[in-house]
Amino acid sequence: MTDFTKIFEKAKELEIKMKESQEKIKNIRVEGVSGSNSVKVTLDGEGEMQKIEISNEILKEEKSIIEDLIVAAHNNAKIQLKSKTTKEISKATGDLGIPGFKWPL
Repeated sequence: MTDFTKIFEKAKELEIKMKESQEKIKNIRVEGVSGSNSVKVTLDGEGEMQKIEISNEILKEEKSIIEDLIVAAHNNAKIQLKSKTTKEISKATGDLGIPGFKWPL
């Protein structure tokens, strides 16, 4: 019976830590850049774009180049966000030994 008690305690501990991690993740902000900082995209912890900055110099470029730079900056931000959220989730699950656990992003 003790094994079930331990499993239940670990599950409760994980639930608490995951809720804390989810709150911290909501507050994460990352900035992706491209074109030598000519395009900057800011994402929140849920992957929603919060801001986009485009330098005046880049506006002189062709539309397709600007579009590519926006996509590249967004992708750069998503990579950073995935890294930060994975680290945050690892803090919650790391000592509980849950192999292969991945945050759905």
